[in-house]
Amino acid sequence: MKKVFIKIAVLCSVLTGAVSCNKYLDVVPDNIPTIDDAFSDRYNAMKFLATCYWGIPKSAGWNENPAMLGALELVFNRDRRTEGGMQYALGQNSAVLAITNYWSSKGSMVRSLYAGMRDCNTFLENIDGVKDINRYEKDRMKAEVKLIKAYLNFYLIQYYGPITPLKKNTSLTESTAGIRAYREKIDDCFGYVLELIDEVIKSDALPLNIEGKSTELGRFSRPVAYFLKAKVLTYWASPLFNGNSDYSGFKNHEGQPFFNQQFVASRWDSAAAACKAAIDVCIAAGHRLYVTGDYKSVNSKPTSDTTLLINTLRSAVTQRWNPEIIWANSSYPANWNYQITALARMEPGTSTPSGNTGILSVPLSTVEQFYTGNGVPINEDVSYPYANRYNIRTGDAAHNLFIANGEKTASLNFDREIRFYSSLGFDRGRWYGNTYMQINENALPFPKNRFGEYSSVFNPGEYNATGYWPKKLVSMNTTWRDPNSVSEESYPYPEMRFADLLLLCAEALNESKAAPDDEVYKYIDSVRARAGLKGVLESWSQYSNQPSKPLSKEGMRQIIQQERKIELAAEGVYMWDSNRWKTAMRERNRPIQGWNINGREAEEYYSVTTIYFQRFTYRDYFSPIPQTELINNPLLVQNPGW
Repeated sequence: MKKVFIKIAVLCSVLTGAVSCNKYLDVVPDNIPTIDDAFSDRYNAMKFLATCYWGIPKSAGWNENPAMLGALELVFNRDRRTEGGMQYALGQNSAVLAITNYWSSKGSMVRSLYAGMRDCNTFLENIDGVKDINRYEKDRMKAEVKLIKAYLNFYLIQYYGPITPLKKNTSLTESTAGIRAYREKIDDCFGYVLELIDEVIKSDALPLNIEGKSTELGRFSRPVAYFLKAKVLTYWASPLFNGNSDYSGFKNHEGQPFFNQQFVASRWDSAAAACKAAIDVCIAAGHRLYVTGDYKSVNSKPTSDTTLLINTLRSAVTQRWNPEIIWANSSYPANWNYQITALARMEPGTSTPSGNTGILSVPLSTVEQFYTGNGVPINEDVSYPYANRYNIRTGDAAHNLFIANGEKTASLNFDREIRFYSSLGFDRGRWYGNTYMQINENALPFPKNRFGEYSSVFNPGEYNATGYWPKKLVSMNTTWRDPNSVSEESYPYPEMRFADLLLLCAEALNESKAAPDDEVYKYIDSVRARAGLKGVLESWSQYSNQPSKPLSKEGMRQIIQQERKIELAAEGVYMWDSNRWKTAMRERNRPIQGWNINGREAEEYYSVTTIYFQRFTYRDYFSPIPQTELINNPLLVQNPGW
C-alpha cells in the first residue's frame, strides 16, 4: 500500500466582520498511513479535500506569488532586493536556479503544482469508495477537485506556457520527471483546462452560493467555475496565446510550433459569451460590486461622502466575504506579515512591530496610472498640469480630506480620482483608519516620510523606497494599538472579484466587435461609476485631449487596459495582464522611480530618483523549466531564451 506524504495545512473561513478564523477542512493527519485509511470515512476524506485546496498557490506572499513583485508594479527597497520575489522581478531567474519554482519546487519556497495535481487525482480515484458520504456530496467534492485541477493547470500555463497536463497519476514523483511525457501544444493545454471546467459546469454539482454557511466559506461555488472559464477563454484569446508568431521557432518533438500561428478571432466571441454567462451566474448568486451601503452596514461611523467612498473602495478588497468577492483563498490569508509591509507608521515610536513595517512600495510608474479627478489619464486631461506634476504644492482646505492642510507635497498627489486615495498612502496624505486614535476625518493622521521623520527609515532595511504605500492591501480593522504595536485582522485573499469579471467582459466584447458600442461601455462604466467617475464617452469628450479615443477599437483597448491597471492595482494582476496583452516589452523596460527618501526638506525629498532599471525580453514572458527537470525528463523542451 502506498504511503501518503502530505504536509499540514489549514483552510479557514471567516464570517464578515469576525475576528477569529473557523476551520472547515483540515488536511490528512500524519497518523493516516495509507490511501485506504485516508478514504476510510467522511472525516478523513474531508481532510484530503483540504489537502487539494492547499495545493492552490499563495497570492498573499511576495516570494510565493510571482505576480506580486514580478512586474515591479510594487517593489521593495534596495536593502530587500535579495528577497525571492525581487530577484525574480529583477531578471535573476535562471533554469539552473529557478526562482518561485512551481514546476518541481526543488530549491524553491513553493510547492510543485504537479504535486497538487497528484493529490487531486488521488482524491478523484478514491472518493467513490467512501461509504458514509452520499452521492450528492461526493459529486460536489469531485466537482471542486476537478476545478482545483483546472486552476493548477491554468496557473502553470500562465507561468510556463506549454505544459504536460497530469491527467492521471503514473508515478510517485512530484513533477513531470517520472512521467517522461512531452510538453503539449498550448491549444491542447487550454483545451484540457476547459474540458475540466465544462465537466464541472455540466455536473451542476456546485452550490450557487455559500452564503450563510460559515463552516464552508472558501469552498468553490458555481460562480467560481463560470468565472474561471471566462478568464481562461479570455487568456486563450489574448495575443500571447493566440497567433503568437514570435514563438514560431519554438517547436515540439514533432517539429510543430507549440503556439498556434494563426490568429483565431472567434476566440474573443467565446470569451465574451463566457464572461456574460459568468456575470449572470454571479448576479444570481448575489455577487455585485461592493458599494457605500455595504461599507455603512459594517461601519456606522459618520463621515463625509468622500471619505465614505474612499473607505468603500478599500474595503472591496479587504472586507471579508463581501458581495464582490466571488472566491477568496482561505488557505493562505492576507495575514500580519503581509499587511505590515503595506502599513505606514503614523506617529513616532521607539520600537517596531515587524522588521518589514512599511517596506512595500509603489513606484511612480504605478502611481501615474491613476486618472485625474475627471476620470482620464493625467497626460490627456486638458486641465491637469501634467508638465508640473513633480512641483511642490501646499495642502489647503479644499483638499484636506486627501492631503493635510498646510503641508507640502507633490502636485502629482492633488486632483486625482478617488481610487488614487483609496489605494495609495503617501507623504502628507490623509490615512483613514488603522489607528487607535479617535480623530475627526478633517484631522486624520498622515505619513511623514522625509528622512528622519517617523514614517521614514526606522531600522536598516526598514523603509519605503518610493514614498508610496499600497494602502488598499491593509484591512480597515488592522490597527496600530499604540506607536509600537499593531493588532491585525487577516482576510482571505480575493482571487476573484466581480469588478475583475466586468472588465474582462468589456475587454472581450471590445475585441469581438468591429468597434465599441453601448454593450462595451456598460461594463466598464459600471466599474467607473462605483469609483465616482463619469462614463468613458462623457469623460473623454469633456476632459481629454483625445476626445474620440473611446470610439475606436484600439482606443477603447487602451482605456480598458488602463482601467484594469487602476482597479486591480497592487493585487497581482498586472504582470499576467501585460504578459497576455504582449505589452510587457513596451511597458516593462523602464526606470523604476520614486521620491528621494533621503531628502530632509520638501524641496529635496520631491526629486525623482531611480531605484532600479527594469529589463524585459521575449524570454521573460515565460519562466524556465528547471534544469533538473530537463535532466530527469529529457523529453522536455526548454522555453526560448533560457
